[in-house]
Formats: sequence, C-alpha cells, structure tokens
Amino acid sequence: MKTAHLNVLVCAGLMLAISAFAADNADIPPHGPAVVLFDGSGLDQFDSFIPSKGLNNDTDHIFTVEDKVIHVSGKEFGGLVTKQEYADFYLSAEFKWGEGTYAPREGKARDAGILYHVTGPLKVWPSSIEFQMQEGATGDIWLCNGFSVTTSEGKRVVGSPGKYVGINRFGKGPWKDELGYRDPNGDPEKPHGEWNQVELVVKGDHVKYYVNGKLVNEGSETVVNKGKILFQSEGAEVYYRNMRLYPLLP
Repeated sequence: MKTAHLNVLVCAGLMLAISAFAADNADIPPHGPAVVLFDGSGLDQFDSFIPSKGLNNDTDHIFTVEDKVIHVSGKEFGGLVTKQEYADFYLSAEFKWGEGTYAPREGKARDAGILYHVTGPLKVWPSSIEFQMQEGATGDIWLCNGFSVTTSEGKRVVGSPGKYVGINRFGKGPWKDELGYRDPNGDPEKPHGEWNQVELVVKGDHVKYYVNGKLVNEGSETVVNKGKILFQSEGAEVYYRNMRLYPLLP
C-alpha cells in the first residue's frame, strides 16, 4: 500500500511538473525542427561585421569560440550576422556578461542585443528592430534607423532614418547608465555572471520578447517582417550559447 501510495504521489508530481512546463511554454507557437545557428564548434552560419574592417575581416578577434561558447570581446562595435534571412520564427539564445567594458561605453551599463529584420547596408546600426540586452534594460525594444512598431498599448511609434527609438519593457523602473545597474522594480535578468535565456517570437508583423521565461515586451504592425539577425558587440564583453531558431508552422 505504501509503495502504491508513493507511486501515486510520484505520478502526481510528474503531472504537475509537466503541466507547469506546458504553462510556461503556452505562448510559444507550434514550430518545426531547430535551425542551429551555433553548434559550439564554429561560426559557419554567420558573417562577422566590424565597421572599421568590413565583412569577415575580424583580425582583432572580436568574435571567437571558446569552450563551445561564443566570446565577444566588445572592444569594437559590430556583430555576427546570419547569412540567411528569416521570417516567422521562434529564436532562443542564452547570454551572460563578462567583465570588460570599452570606449565609448567604458564604465557604463553593459550593452549588447539581438537585431532582427536586418535589411539594407550593414552599419552601426542597420535598419532593424532590437531585442535589447543591457544591464537594467534587457527586454526593451529599440527601433533602429527608420523602423516603426505599434506597442501593446496600441501606440504607434514611428522611427526615422538615422534615429534610434526605445520602448521600455513591461514594468520597467527608472534606469541609469551605470556599470552593474539593476532595475529597482525587479529585474528579469539574473545576477551578473549567470546565464540568461532570451526568447523572441516573430509571427507575421507581431513580436514578443521573453527574458528567463517571462513575457517582457510585445509589438505589432512592424514595417518589415523578414531579414537577417545580428548578435551585437557594443562595448561590453558578452558570451552567447545555445542559439537556435525554429521556423513557425503555418
């Protein structure tokens, strides 16, 4: 009887765990098999871009693979840009901060991000939308160089060429551009040095941002719904891993 009772408890616990997992992932649309952007061994899916050196000329090793992780030194602005364009996808990646910060952001809040729907000539920064990754501000939306979007509150935010417009994540408190800054209203990002999961869902002209499993931002009516994806180097040492893209099912 004790064994049977224990088995019932174990099964009940497993069902609760499965239910919780399903609830946590309920907002992720059905999708196909992963496109592995980084398998831990090489950067074959990407071109490197550094404005001072151009395409695939990373002589200063801003982007390297170390212990199956991408190490971005942050010493120059630039990015790893997918060779392919993507639309209607679920992107999941992990990042953590290193220690270094460099001019023009030396001593300021560590900064990086994921640009998507990248179109037009590569530069700092091309026409795109950004999933901001920054101390105290991870999960903000940034409209880069002419992009526009409608917020979850129904406000149309219109960008213009050469300008960059930010949209705060849900519940964001006051922000200061200080090294190690944490949101006093509660920060979805884990403490410095720990890995964070960021998830991006792009379905048509609708986008959703998740940080460590929590929905933190949302927008719609994007002006472009397809493009390349760029993982930034923006003056801070950062590491990336487990970068996977899943095409959404029709």
